[in-house]
Amino acid sequence: MPLRKAIQRSQGWHRRLTVPQFTVVTGLLVVLIGTLVLATPLCSSSRVGLWEALFTATSAITVTGLSIIDIGTDLTSFGQAVLALMILAGGLGLMAITTFLQGFVVQGTALRRRLDRGEALDEFGVGGVGRTFRGIALTATFVILLGALVLYSFGFSDIPNRGERLWAALFHSISAYNNAGFGLWSDSLETYRSNAVVNLVVMVLIITGGLGWRVTSDITTQGFRMQRGRRRLSLHSRLVLRTTFLLIVCGAGGLALTEWLNQGEVFSGMPWTERWLTVLFESVTARTAGFTTIPLSLETITESGLLLMMALMFIGASPGGTGGGIKTTTVAALMAATRSTLRGRDAVVIRNRTIADKVVLRAVGITVGSLLFILAMALLISIASNLNGQDPFTFMEMLFTCVSAFATVGLDLGVTSELSHFGQAVLMVGMFVGRLGILLLLSAIWEAMTHEQIHMHRQNRIGYPSEDLYV
Repeated sequence: MPLRKAIQRSQGWHRRLTVPQFTVVTGLLVVLIGTLVLATPLCSSSRVGLWEALFTATSAITVTGLSIIDIGTDLTSFGQAVLALMILAGGLGLMAITTFLQGFVVQGTALRRRLDRGEALDEFGVGGVGRTFRGIALTATFVILLGALVLYSFGFSDIPNRGERLWAALFHSISAYNNAGFGLWSDSLETYRSNAVVNLVVMVLIITGGLGWRVTSDITTQGFRMQRGRRRLSLHSRLVLRTTFLLIVCGAGGLALTEWLNQGEVFSGMPWTERWLTVLFESVTARTAGFTTIPLSLETITESGLLLMMALMFIGASPGGTGGGIKTTTVAALMAATRSTLRGRDAVVIRNRTIADKVVLRAVGITVGSLLFILAMALLISIASNLNGQDPFTFMEMLFTCVSAFATVGLDLGVTSELSHFGQAVLMVGMFVGRLGILLLLSAIWEAMTHEQIHMHRQNRIGYPSEDLYV
């Protein structure tokens, strides 16, 4: 009898999963399937075992770009195509796949649960997931094909074989739009450092993918709805565009300042036009893309430059986009809260609009949780390196790699491939958590440990006496 009851309870386990738990399970299943496919001889050479395939699949599904194999030589043409599909699944489809699957296995979904699902999964909306994802897919297809066409015609014109040139253009266009950073060459895009077409196309793809569906849709829609000669974008869109522009400009200017004043080795001998193109590209790609046109190491980039790049990586792209990080709107909300505090206001106001307290609290939770998680990653990697007797990496190298993994960027200082399996496992966990979101993962763990998913909303209606706290 106890065995029969246990079997009956286990049969409906998937119907009892909450939204965060179901998202985590789906992500793990997609990574597992990708690992098994990549490990087959049809996709990879004998140098790629299960561990290498697992790391590559995790990096692709989380659109990170960190790799311990050479994509161009260790994967077959079919394997590279599978990798491109995994990048698309991670960048555009993971959240939508989760939502659709949950609709099949969770019956009787109430309106409140649908609202929760819309909030958890990049705000696809209530009941409009299918329509929204169709719009996302059509927009992504158009932008990716347009970028591939330009790269094929003008960017990668030095590749004589038309088939190889076409695949290189399409693969890099997919990787750039999804902010993945995977490339077919071991030196990323260093060969095309002075090629303005390649740099500009890749930057446009990265920025477009990182803005998020809400912003691109808002721009497209309002472009046809002129009211009194001006476009009336939403506050979210205006905030994302403004923050993105400031980060790109300040990042490029900051890198120019840190590297040129300190006479960084990588910029010595470069023409001025190439210098500006390089710092602009690195400023854009540092915000979750992972491509690079210069070699990255402590010998070529100053520590101040690496610190600036870590800040850009940590902030990342925008909500609903293909990139990672804590998001541009999170930083904007925190800056607005700081400004309101300095002005003595009780409410957070952005452009004459009051921001709800729960939004500010969510921004604080994301930022604090992300910082603590990254520090824990760096601590574990540091301890493992010392215990294994490896030549310990500098703290800057370890921290940079951890930020790159958690923010799903993919920039590497040569640390990833030299880490032990434990260190690489830490990076994989960081990539997975960074892509799904720190709050979503914590919610899944909390609900699994406490089983309080049902009455958590009831507790919000309970009021408690207030008391001052000095900070």
